[in-house]
Amino acid sequence: MNATATLDVPARDDRDSAYAWYVVALLTIAYCVAFIDRQVLNLLVDPIKQDFALTDVEISLLQGLAFMGAYIVFGPPFGRWSDTGHRRNILVLGVVIWSVFTVLCGLAPGYWTLFGARAGVGAAEACLIPAAWSLISDYFTREKLARAMSIFLMGPYLGGGLALIFGGLVIGSTEAIGAAVPALDAYSGWRLTFILVGLPGVLIALWLLTVREPPRRAIASGAVEDRRFSMREVAAFLWAGRAFFLRFYAGMSLIIIVLYALPAWMPAYLMRAHGADAASVGVQYGALVLVMGSLGVLGGPVLGRWLSARGYDDTPVRVAGFAALALVPFCVALAFAPTAGAALALAAAATFCYSFPQAMAASALQFAAPNRMRGIVSSIYVFLASVMGLGIAPTLVALLTDTVFRDPNRVGESLAIVSSVAGALATYLIWRALPHYRRAVANTGAGSG
Repeated sequence: MNATATLDVPARDDRDSAYAWYVVALLTIAYCVAFIDRQVLNLLVDPIKQDFALTDVEISLLQGLAFMGAYIVFGPPFGRWSDTGHRRNILVLGVVIWSVFTVLCGLAPGYWTLFGARAGVGAAEACLIPAAWSLISDYFTREKLARAMSIFLMGPYLGGGLALIFGGLVIGSTEAIGAAVPALDAYSGWRLTFILVGLPGVLIALWLLTVREPPRRAIASGAVEDRRFSMREVAAFLWAGRAFFLRFYAGMSLIIIVLYALPAWMPAYLMRAHGADAASVGVQYGALVLVMGSLGVLGGPVLGRWLSARGYDDTPVRVAGFAALALVPFCVALAFAPTAGAALALAAAATFCYSFPQAMAASALQFAAPNRMRGIVSSIYVFLASVMGLGIAPTLVALLTDTVFRDPNRVGESLAIVSSVAGALATYLIWRALPHYRRAVANTGAGSG
């Protein structure tokens, strides 16, 4: 290793240690905070729409394009930086910046300033996945990596659930908060929500300073692996492995469409079609996302270990294929839900299914790439998933509602169509990726975990 790579490296091997699990817990908290900042907008659709006189499509651009545009532009540079730089410091900087921009969302005087603040949140959050996944893969052995990833990937479901729960509670308590803190009395409920969810991020950034930068290691042997690759070498590696990477990236991106479309429009569906109020939707649907998403992401590695014990050497991708297949019928049935309770039950099942493969997918990419390519491989995955999930999913649903059904109360049907078609295509692509994944991990010598 060169001198700069050894700075801040612990003297002992911390893999699978209590400290390694502490790092995962802290990174999970940071991811949870990121998703609170990202997803709280979904509960605030109607009040923002009313204040700024917006259409559903304009709202969907705040949910998707504003955040996604910056997120995907900054994702690959952060991925490359994570392969070459100090990953802990990258995370500290990113958390501070996205927290500040979340607060600025609550202070925005108009649509375009809110659009710009959302873009700032997206740009800074692009650092999280490549840096965190790379850190986790160096803190855990092959046997424990999927479990560690599953803990980290609880962050979106904890954060998405807490965003809805906290947002619902704030909306229902605006007058009380304003009376208790006179300085906040001038802010409407949606503005106050952004301000209050953005401020804790600065404390998380300070807490991240306790994370040590680990040595970069090969997953299979645990030996220090610090070879740096040129961008030409990275491009050649990805081209050689395109049969796996293209199918897997596309298949998982289609699952991500459901992951983003459902939280983006489920609250509006429950309120418009079933007469639910924003505060109750926030608490009920938020709790559902938190519980079922967490159970799903923790369940994936359990099935993976069961399959590995029975001789399968492609378990991360196989688990994703099963999850995509199971997702389809629940998404189809969403269009026919007769009550809010039935719709919530179907959303619970779909949430479990789309969260189920996430930890295994993250592990698959770490197994299929050398150490100092993991950041860029992960960031390309995030880039493509973001284009599909953040950029396309909310707007596809809105376009169907506005231009095909021409009735905002039929948003549930739009949501069902987009989600079920995405799930069916994902099933096909992921199962086609299986043999190519086996060849990819054989080339890196990592094994499938």
